[in-house]
Amino acid sequence: IPKSQEISLGKQSYKQILKKEKESEDVKLSKIVLRTAKRIIAVSHMPNLEWEIKLIESEQKNAFALPGGKIAIYTGILAVAQNEAGLATVISHEIAHVIARHGAQRMTQQMLLQGAMIGAGLSMKNKTQRNLILTALGVGVLYGFTLPFSRSHESEADQIGLIYMANAGYDPNEAIKFWKRFSDIKEKKGPPEWASTHPADRTR
Repeated sequence: IPKSQEISLGKQSYKQILKKEKESEDVKLSKIVLRTAKRIIAVSHMPNLEWEIKLIESEQKNAFALPGGKIAIYTGILAVAQNEAGLATVISHEIAHVIARHGAQRMTQQMLLQGAMIGAGLSMKNKTQRNLILTALGVGVLYGFTLPFSRSHESEADQIGLIYMANAGYDPNEAIKFWKRFSDIKEKKGPPEWASTHPADRTR
C-alpha cells in the first residue's frame, strides 16, 4: 500500500488504541523512555519521521509499533528490561518494525488474503476495515498462513534493532540477557512457536 496511506492508518490506529489505555504519570520513567528512544531514532534510517512514543501504565509485558513512527511501551516490560540497555532492546526492535515497513507488508498481505481492494477508500470508521487493519498491524490475533510471515518480521526487527542499539551506544549483548529474562518469566505459558506470531524467546 502507498506509504502515505500506511502512515495515515497507523496514526488512526494509534489514536484508537490510546483512547483505551492509560498513559503513565511517572515523569521519571517517561523521560528515560523518551531519552532512550531519541538516541535510537537519531541513528535510524528515518530520524525525521513524525515519531511519537508513549509509556502506557499496564502490567502487560509488551510494546508495539505502528506505521508512521507511533510506538507504545507498557510499564510492565520495564521490570524485564532492568536497565536502559534492556529498554533499548525493546525500543530499537519497535523502531525497526517501523523502518522496515512491516505494518504495510502485513496490511497488504492481509488484504490480499481476504480479497480486499487496496485503495484510498480504506477507513478506520468502517468496522470491518478497522478490524482488518488492526489485525494486520499485529494488534489483533492472527493465525494460519500469516504466522511464519509475522515471525520473519520479528526476527528481522531483532536484527535491525541490534544494529541500531549498538550505533546508539548501547551494548547489544544486553539483548541476549533481556530475552533470557523474558523467557524465564513466561515459562512456556505462551503457545508453541509454530502457533505464535513471535519466535520463541530461546530462538531469539
